[in-house]
Amino acid sequence: MRRKRGVPLEHPIWSKAMEYVYILVGSAIIALAFNVFLLPNEIASGGISGISTILHGVFNWKPAYVQWALNIPLFIAGLIFLGFQFGIKTLVGTIFLPFFVFLTEHLEPWTRNPLLAALFGGIGVGIGLGIVFRGKASTGGTDLAAQIINKFTGLTLGTCVAIIDGMVVLSAAVVFNIEKGLYALIGLYVTSKTIDLVQVGLSRSKAALIITDHNQEIREAILSKLDRGVTRLSAHGGYTENERPVLLCVVDQTEFTKLKQLVKSVDPAAFVIVMDASEVVGEGFKRNLH
Repeated sequence: MRRKRGVPLEHPIWSKAMEYVYILVGSAIIALAFNVFLLPNEIASGGISGISTILHGVFNWKPAYVQWALNIPLFIAGLIFLGFQFGIKTLVGTIFLPFFVFLTEHLEPWTRNPLLAALFGGIGVGIGLGIVFRGKASTGGTDLAAQIINKFTGLTLGTCVAIIDGMVVLSAAVVFNIEKGLYALIGLYVTSKTIDLVQVGLSRSKAALIITDHNQEIREAILSKLDRGVTRLSAHGGYTENERPVLLCVVDQTEFTKLKQLVKSVDPAAFVIVMDASEVVGEGFKRNLH
């Protein structure tokens, strides 16, 4: 769909503008979750925000100032050691997340129950980060530190992130108490799962690999009764080395039971492998890959 006047909605300018909107909206959501859930309950669930929570608890330093003081040097270090590939968008996230934390620091806590705070704070941070990632950016911080460590140590990026976040959570357990450290782990886990949810969406599909001696009949049944596409893959038996074509079919989760029943009705001895398909793009599913 196009505007009657001006720049078309699908124009790269609008696409680029939306990426900055994602960064700002995501940063605002992270800041809100931080100030109404995590900070008042002393839940330091990793990252620069977790460090600022610990320093606030020990020295009463304002989290926004701490985040600026750590984020900006890390961003500069990223430019020095990793190059200029981060660009202006990561700088926007690096500056505006602490800015939104500063703007929302006066808000009253929404709960004083640390378990609820860990759960809903983790969800809020995960939603915000997922939105920022959709804008093809990051909020800087420990992500940049992890990439620098990865470059000079050879450790995987995931390991570097886990080490940094683990040190933050461990510090929280020492500074506050072990219970607060455990709540921080809950928040960290919920955040990671929520990011995945935002990235791939709520829809779930199933991918089925079907090995059968009646592949033609099953193929026709799926095409006619399920109205789903089928891909015939060339394969050979590992023991017999005989040709054993494999049928690949992706269906919506609500159609999976019908697919199983259909295959069973044609060939009860069929060998079926089922896998989760988090994001499927194409005819009959999502039209665009975000």
